[in-house]
Amino acid sequence: MKNNTICLALPSLNLGGMERVMIEIAHHIKNNTNYEVVIIKLARSDVEFYKVPEGVKVVQPDFLFNSKYRIFHSLKLLFFLIKTIRKIKPISVLSFGEMYNSFVLISSFFSNAKYFVGDRSQPDKKWGFFHEKLRKLIYRRADGIIAQTRYAKSFFEMELNHKNIQVIPNPNRDYQYVKTEKENVVIYMGRLIKSKRVDLLIEVFAKINNPNWKLWIVGDGPEKEKLEKQIVGLQSKDLITIFGAQKNVVEFYSKAKIFAFTSVSEGFPNVLIEALSFALPCVAFDCVAGPSDIIEDNQNGFLIPLLDTAMFEEKLTSLMLNQELYKEMSGKALVSSKKYEVNVISELFLKFITS
Repeated sequence: MKNNTICLALPSLNLGGMERVMIEIAHHIKNNTNYEVVIIKLARSDVEFYKVPEGVKVVQPDFLFNSKYRIFHSLKLLFFLIKTIRKIKPISVLSFGEMYNSFVLISSFFSNAKYFVGDRSQPDKKWGFFHEKLRKLIYRRADGIIAQTRYAKSFFEMELNHKNIQVIPNPNRDYQYVKTEKENVVIYMGRLIKSKRVDLLIEVFAKINNPNWKLWIVGDGPEKEKLEKQIVGLQSKDLITIFGAQKNVVEFYSKAKIFAFTSVSEGFPNVLIEALSFALPCVAFDCVAGPSDIIEDNQNGFLIPLLDTAMFEEKLTSLMLNQELYKEMSGKALVSSKKYEVNVISELFLKFITS
């Protein structure tokens, strides 16, 4: 192959945020440059949720990983990775996935390519003793590390003592927002799991008790039944609706006016940049990590100290009742979303891994 090839390595092309971002990077490189692109899947699968761009080659192992033979198959996968990269001779390798990045970096001992890795979860998440020790040791091999937030960058600088770490956020989905008539709706979009603390949002909204406004909860998860019972207990069924998981999220974002986010732990909350792109001011807890990178406090939304439900209620109420404040923040939200457009973010990735 040509020596202007870029390899993109990741576990799979199944449904997921990491996979979506990698495919968008592949699209951008293939459509806007003369680089060749090869996607290396580290786990064999004949099912791919995301469509691979035309002209982009995909390679994968010819065997299925079996955890019963973990050591043997890990060595076999490493041999496949080394052999593949030596054959392609790429100028750069970009790898996504905390559980795989160290593994991919081991192959750098057998290649002249530049290696770049991106962790996609909460930076201080515990991955186990062995993995964390391996990361501290092997990440030094990386020519560059991509962090999703400023907090992640500072954490990696302290944890890894690496000199080339750049913050590159996730790109937004390529939504085509058309200005429509908004309704008096506060919306939450996302999984219904404990760390999202949707129970606190329900509690706050029920306490506000404004009959002219609705709270829409769009998402599914193990907390759904518990949250439905909470709504009934608060006698708020007329104000609060859980819609479950929805494919057409554009319809929900387009009708809503305000996005509310009570999560207490994040890596990079994509729903916040999605909300901004539909001109929704965001009210969110200032959790680790992500909201403070996306929300400019008192500009395109409000950052609330973690678990301060009284302030959350106050700021949410002010946006609901103050039309001038809402219009001003709504306009700023839409403007601030532009920096997360797919081509803008993909170009940042490209420049970093080819500079």
